[in-house]
Amino acid sequence: MTEFAVIQVDHLRKDYGPVRAVDDISFNVVRGATCALLGGNGAGKTTTIAMLLGLLLPTSGQIRILGEEVPRHRYRILPRLNFSSPYMDLPQRLTVAENLTVYGRLYGVRRLSERMATLGRDLDIDAFFKRRYGSLSAGQKTRVALAKALLNEPEILLLDEPTASLDPDTADRIRGILTDYQRRSGATLLLASHNMSEVERLCDQVIMLRAGHIVATGAPRELIHRYGRKDMEEVFLDIARGIRSGEVVE
Repeated sequence: MTEFAVIQVDHLRKDYGPVRAVDDISFNVVRGATCALLGGNGAGKTTTIAMLLGLLLPTSGQIRILGEEVPRHRYRILPRLNFSSPYMDLPQRLTVAENLTVYGRLYGVRRLSERMATLGRDLDIDAFFKRRYGSLSAGQKTRVALAKALLNEPEILLLDEPTASLDPDTADRIRGILTDYQRRSGATLLLASHNMSEVERLCDQVIMLRAGHIVATGAPRELIHRYGRKDMEEVFLDIARGIRSGEVVE
């Protein structure tokens, strides 16, 4: 039986004036996979995620998510996916509970109070439900953003640095929550991360970007073997520095 690709990207390109941020990339992510989109700063990760969400219009190329063309039919799929990033704030003046209530209603979440209570316990944010979002620390905001992203129990979860600003213990618990959620729901996860141990733990597929191009794909262990390195941290450094199998990438 052929695996169904819930994310299909074909010859995607994004230009900002004379700057080409994403240059003719193509990839598929199958249902239930956890895929990492990796690369150094400016590699095109965040731009790619923004195009997947329909927040940016591609210069050219095609995106299909859950069989629907993006951005043309993005409103058909938005209830079935969600997104988290520590770099995109929620409304600062609203409390945590108010923010989650607003987004929960937008997504039409049933039994919203119960869902919020569960996420509050799981992500250890219930103690500051009544605090304004703008008063929280960076790590607390990251956890609230994850709660928002999990509210509607999405089929596809897009995560930009999901454990940024978290201490090692909290980050480890968050990874466990994400793993448990995926196993329970069969959701597909696409994440951008600079934490290579996180990638090795969570991901079964990796897409490496450099200067807007895909330069390597494969499972973490496959890439480690291919590059002759001991872990994904060393593979990442080779690719970011333009080294492939001991040779400089032109």
